[in-house]
Amino acid sequence: MIEALGNPFQSLQGKARCPQIVFAGENLSEDYHAHLLELLDKKEYAVAVISKSGATTEPAIAFRLIRQHIETKYGKEGACQRIFAITDASHGALKNLADTEGYSSYVIPDDVGGRYSVLTPVGLLPIAAAGFDIRSLLDGAIRMREIALSSAGFQQNPCTLYAAVRNILYRQGKFVEILVAFEPNLLYIIEWWKQLYGESEGKENKGIFPAGVTFTSDLHSMGQYIQEGRRTLFETVVSVENPKKKLIVPNDPENLDGLNFLSGKRLSEVDRQAELGTILAHIDGGVPNIRITIPAVNEYYLGQLIYFFEFACALSGYTLGVNPFDQPGVEAYKKNMFALLGKPGFEKETAELMKKL
Repeated sequence: MIEALGNPFQSLQGKARCPQIVFAGENLSEDYHAHLLELLDKKEYAVAVISKSGATTEPAIAFRLIRQHIETKYGKEGACQRIFAITDASHGALKNLADTEGYSSYVIPDDVGGRYSVLTPVGLLPIAAAGFDIRSLLDGAIRMREIALSSAGFQQNPCTLYAAVRNILYRQGKFVEILVAFEPNLLYIIEWWKQLYGESEGKENKGIFPAGVTFTSDLHSMGQYIQEGRRTLFETVVSVENPKKKLIVPNDPENLDGLNFLSGKRLSEVDRQAELGTILAHIDGGVPNIRITIPAVNEYYLGQLIYFFEFACALSGYTLGVNPFDQPGVEAYKKNMFALLGKPGFEKETAELMKKL
């Protein structure tokens, strides 16, 4: 959301109007976190630590590092005023720590998993801190919920249509869905969508594999495969009708690149025709296309888009015959990792894994 709504060059334009949001604990890279701590040495900062249990390895290790840093920098009492916990309402390691230390805290609802949590404090606090309008975001989600629950007929409900068409294509041998955006600021919306659908549907040897591309740049890398590779693909294009800015392609008297036929056109018009031309080419190449259009990239319409994808994901998962709200498979790598790191209680598993290695 922050990437989608923000200016991609904000960090190069001097002091920002609102706090800049940086991330920790989404990976275990030593270099990444070392560079982050070097940055925090030079900055005033606060921390939103997000974990339902407080014991998930990646954020828990990152919080250990940052808690040590922030307490050293501001003192224990000062650090407590700068740490905000987003966690379970009543139990878990992070909840206990927040109560003990007096951190301000926000609740992750019990029945909401991580990938569905954008519209809870998990997403809303960082988005608000970055200076964006979370009330408008929620208004958009509420409107899409009304559409999803009150549409009189199947054909009028975009969520049921999307869920149904995905499953029809899946049964016809289309096992890979590529989410496409022609706006690069939607890259991390795509990344979120990949988790939402991959983690919700990829079970019991079932499910559509979710992939993502940003065009037109990826037309010069993945375009060849999409056009002429194995015909197991379909695409869902998120199309944006109205850009925020306006740029006109200038005239060049020498016309060495032969592009004067574009002179006077808005860059968004060129992008739109690239979008339509790509869709037509891929359909002709045997790649079915679904097109989802939003009027603009703003809080309200992104709120609609988020709720649309979440609601449709639940419908699609149930249609597929799996529970779209659990994720039993993600525990396998954790058990192996704990065993290899020598966690007490995993001695037998450690020995077995070392033989395999």
